[in-house]
Amino acid sequence: MVRYAATELSSSKSARARGAHLRVSFKNTRETAQAINGWKLQRAVTYLENVKSHKEAIPMRRYAGGTGRAAQGKQFGVSRARWPVKSAEFLLTLLRNAEANADTKGLDTSNLIVKHIQVNQATKQRRRTYRAHGRINPYLSNPCHIELILTEGEEVVQKGPQILKRDDARLNSRQRGAKTRRAITAS
Repeated sequence: MVRYAATELSSSKSARARGAHLRVSFKNTRETAQAINGWKLQRAVTYLENVKSHKEAIPMRRYAGGTGRAAQGKQFGVSRARWPVKSAEFLLTLLRNAEANADTKGLDTSNLIVKHIQVNQATKQRRRTYRAHGRINPYLSNPCHIELILTEGEEVVQKGPQILKRDDARLNSRQRGAKTRRAITAS
């Protein structure tokens, strides 16, 4: 069995997928993976489809040197954004694989969340390029390993009225005084 980085997640409520030595840019794939981390599965899939058709962009946060500006990055609060199509295709393939694994396990596929996604650098692949005056320089590719874990979302339960009253009772004297001052100024 292959070891995943996230070990505390329950295997009965989660589905996993991974790819090793994938020939796709590590830096672009890392940014794409971080963009969908924590999202619901359906939203992540539609987002990556939109990236492939240049309708939405991937925000470039860490590996952004030399990246041009794009207006589509505004929704993430950044000015530098790109559309890494190949990275989006590889991540879509892994998301669909994990969804199929979840379906095989009997999990609710409409309620899945991307709980863990990680991109690591793989061993560089070497080629060479020929330069002036008979010299040769390395021409390396930067492949990566990707692993992701989908989990079922927990049900959201509303707090009862007794718990809300209890939170009100745990105020210190400064907080109680501020609350009464606010109540006085509001009336």
